[in-house]
Amino acid sequence: MAPREIYADLGAGEGLISHLLATRAKRVIAVDNSPRMVEVGRGLAKRSGLRNLEYRLGDLENPPIKAGSVDVAILSQALHHAVHPPKALEAAFKILRPGGRLLILDLAEHTLEAARDLYADVWLGFSPPELGRMMRSSGFEGVSVEIVAREKEGPGFQTLLAVGHKPASRVG
Repeated sequence: MAPREIYADLGAGEGLISHLLATRAKRVIAVDNSPRMVEVGRGLAKRSGLRNLEYRLGDLENPPIKAGSVDVAILSQALHHAVHPPKALEAAFKILRPGGRLLILDLAEHTLEAARDLYADVWLGFSPPELGRMMRSSGFEGVSVEIVAREKEGPGFQTLLAVGHKPASRVG
């Protein structure tokens, strides 16, 4: 069961993760840069009766969320769409309360150039050391990055799980 905390789902798309969290969370703020995805997500939340789920139009690098206002920030298959991933991580750090946690699910580094056109990917994934360095440079502590899934077919994408927390003593 998810703790009764405030979550930010950054790059939420239509918000599958947001919907799952909203059934147990105090509040979920889903942010996406596509007006269509925000519209679809709002409709799904309304039909599901999830009053604690709010969709906002915005960018990963400057989400429309007050600094220091969320307990957990999630970037699920979103960071590789950011133009400047370090800025997106700095933005996640900023919106977290001291002691807040960041959870990232994203693609490990790959060579499928076609993903740029097929999926609008800006980056072809990240190596675990690279993602860990970016997170630490953004201020996160207790950083852990590991490969948690591997496709057996197709392009053979691998999924990274990265976690870190904002130090309890820092505010900015």
